[in-house]
Amino acid sequence: MSTDLAMLDSGLPDYLKTLKVDDTTKALMGSGGGTAVKRISIKGGVWRLMVNGKEMAQNEDRHLNVVIVNAAPKVSRTYYAQQYQEGGEIVAPDCWSADGEVPDAKAASPQSKRCLDCPMNMAGSGSGTSRACRYSQRIAVALANDIGGDIFQLTLPSTSIFGEGAAGKWPLQSYAKFLGGKGIPITAVVTEMRFDTNSSTPKINFKPVSFLDAAQHQRAIDQGATDAAKRAITMTVAEADGTKPKAKAIAAPVQEAAKVEEDASEPVKRVSKKSEEAAAGKPDLSKILADWDD
Repeated sequence: MSTDLAMLDSGLPDYLKTLKVDDTTKALMGSGGGTAVKRISIKGGVWRLMVNGKEMAQNEDRHLNVVIVNAAPKVSRTYYAQQYQEGGEIVAPDCWSADGEVPDAKAASPQSKRCLDCPMNMAGSGSGTSRACRYSQRIAVALANDIGGDIFQLTLPSTSIFGEGAAGKWPLQSYAKFLGGKGIPITAVVTEMRFDTNSSTPKINFKPVSFLDAAQHQRAIDQGATDAAKRAITMTVAEADGTKPKAKAIAAPVQEAAKVEEDASEPVKRVSKKSEEAAAGKPDLSKILADWDD
């Protein structure tokens, strides 16, 4: 067999023609080699396909059927010192925590050594009686009609995580408890995610709509173990959106006025005016996602 580069021009062996680049190769290729972060954003009450922080398509249906293949084991937190301004630049949070216990080592302005003791975690530190530091949780999902396809990261705001909800209209934790109480793995069902139209900000309710068969369930389990699924639940929102990092604070952080509540699913999003103008002129790509839902 040839051992020089000429072999690459002589044609692939038959068994390689049907194979795709494996995860090992992708890992060694770096950020530019097949490791694009694919997310589903719920900003504005619309399902949006985001790739490396750029919106590629959208689906305006009220619901979306998915299979939840993995989830961050802990709820994370995000804090901004400045008020949110529509049209501002994309910036990273001042402080955030991936595990909800201590600030991330990369945080520019840690507000406390522990999240439990943080003044930004106290009721009233935000707008009204809310907390200035917001909760979120990341899940990895596959589209119900393409379980073996792309894995998407979805970052849920606190209103979509906590609370009791009602039958068929559960927030994430109550939904998981409902299934777990019946001995049903969440990876074994098709989950309907539906926008709560009574909420003033994007809020998702969950319910099961059908069981997967044994082969589909195994596929969902395999998907949850992939590098793509692991990245989806561990990568910080700042990294996922390609935000500009803030310089590390040298002096002790100053407690500034809390920002006005915004779409909690997009805690790092600061859309520039140029980006909005560019988006207004691009074609409607909703047809790309026409098969998102059954």
